[in-house]
This record gives sequence, structure tokens and C-alpha cells, in this order.
Amino acid sequence: MPAWSIDRIPDLTGRTAIITGANSGLGVHTAHALARAGAHVVLAVRDVTKGAEAAAALPGSHEVRRLDLADLASVREFADSWDGDVDLLINNAGVMIPPEGRTKDGFETQFGTNHLGHFALTNLLLPHVTDRVVTVASTAHRYVRGINFDNPNFTGAYDSRRAYGQSKLANLLFVLELQRRLTEAGSSVRALAAHPGYAATNLQSHSPSPVLRLLMRAANRVVAQDAKAGALPTLYAATQDLPGASYLGPDGLFEVRGGPTLVSRSAAASDSAAAKKLWTLSEELTGTAFPLAGAS
Repeated sequence: MPAWSIDRIPDLTGRTAIITGANSGLGVHTAHALARAGAHVVLAVRDVTKGAEAAAALPGSHEVRRLDLADLASVREFADSWDGDVDLLINNAGVMIPPEGRTKDGFETQFGTNHLGHFALTNLLLPHVTDRVVTVASTAHRYVRGINFDNPNFTGAYDSRRAYGQSKLANLLFVLELQRRLTEAGSSVRALAAHPGYAATNLQSHSPSPVLRLLMRAANRVVAQDAKAGALPTLYAATQDLPGASYLGPDGLFEVRGGPTLVSRSAAASDSAAAKKLWTLSEELTGTAFPLAGAS
């Protein structure tokens, strides 16, 4: 059977997709494919100038709106300004192994941006969502055995690699608990996750270690698939008929590259008790909550 490609995306005319971090990397290829299929694509980006430059190369209907996931006030502003349905919410933006830092609200940069920003955005937009929420995770969720609930910001013991792994584990636990709550509320909305394998994007350029940056540049040339291929699992999750809480990734060796397929996750990423605990913590940290009645 031929490998799945963007040519098999169904007609999305009349549907709206919000994609965070859509001005580069996986996000811009996701935006291009959905716009090509007829969707109205909203590029939710921190830098609207770069967003406009990316949008200029897109086909079809699109717009650019400012969203800084490292600033909860910006997340609220984006959500408060939204009117109308959102068929697809794609939580794509992220940071990877940067120097130690904090978001505007004081959270470790990766946990605050990759998880908490998307957690707040999803809860605030959920009353508008009609079809599904897709969150981009990573095989790096296997870097850690669980969420550091006692010190989620790694204060005093910072390890950028473990912090990145924790943020990606949080993405998968978020999807697990979000789907549970959606099902309990009787909602038809689905929550899914996807990972790109090893895709060559600008994410690999932010490590504080020059040695690690050099190794990543070499891996980008020799091992990685390109960002267009890396976007396929996200597009598959966003457009194909799949059960809630599904996790998609490449079908090649070690899920590094290849066509999209259902993939496994670690035991830590399947821990429903940890997912509920993380949800409670995330509500406390962001001041947002699941907005649909009938779930607890």
C-alpha cells in the first residue's frame, strides 16, 4: 500500500485550524498542507512579522495572530479575542533544550511553553473546538520516568535535557487526561498526540552546549528527515478517523523517520493517576480549568 501523504488529506473547505508556532519548521508545513486542503489556517505565532512572511507563501485562506505561549496574559488575550468555531487546534509550538530560563510567569521555559502554555490555551479555547486537539509530543518523553511534581521547574538542579523530556511527557499526560474528561463530559471532540521522529528544524539550534549543537547539526544532515516529512504524523492525527488519545509517529526504525502510524508511549506516559495529578497542578499554575460540564 502506498505510504500516506498529504494528497490523502480530505477536503477541509469551511473548516478552521489554529496552529501554534506555524511560522517555521513543522508548523509551517502543517499550515501549508491544511491550507492546500481548503482549511482556513490561523498562524498563532509570537513574532507576527515572521508569521506574515510565512503566511505569504501559503495557498488558500489564512491569517496571522499573535500568541506568546511563554506569557499567560498573551494566551488569555488570544483566546478572549477568538470568535467562532475551531475545528482543529494544533498545539505545535515548542522550545528544545535551551539555556536555563523562565517564562514571563516564572515557569521553567520548556515546561512553561511546551506544556503550560498549551494547557491554558486549550482550556480557554475548548468551548469553540468542534473536532479535535492535536498536541505535538516527542520520543524525548522517554528521557524521564515521571513528572517532578516536587520541583517541576528544576530549581537548583537544572538539566535542560531532562526538562525537555519532562515537558514532552507532560504533553502526553495532558492528552490522556484531556481525552478522559472529554469522554466523561459526553463531548465528541477528540484529543490526540503526534511526534515527528527526528526532523531537521531550528529546534536543534538552541542548546547552550556547543558540542551538543554540533552533534545535532550533524544528525540533522545524516539521520533526520526533513520538516515536511516530520509534519506528516501531525497531519495524519489532525485529519484521519482515529480514536481519542491516539499517538502517531513515524513507522521507521526507532520511530526516527518514515510514514505516520500509531506508536507506543512509555509506561510513565500511560499513567492515568499521574495525568490527573498533572492536570490539577496545571490548573493551579495557569488559573485555567476544563470548561465543559459533566467531567471531574
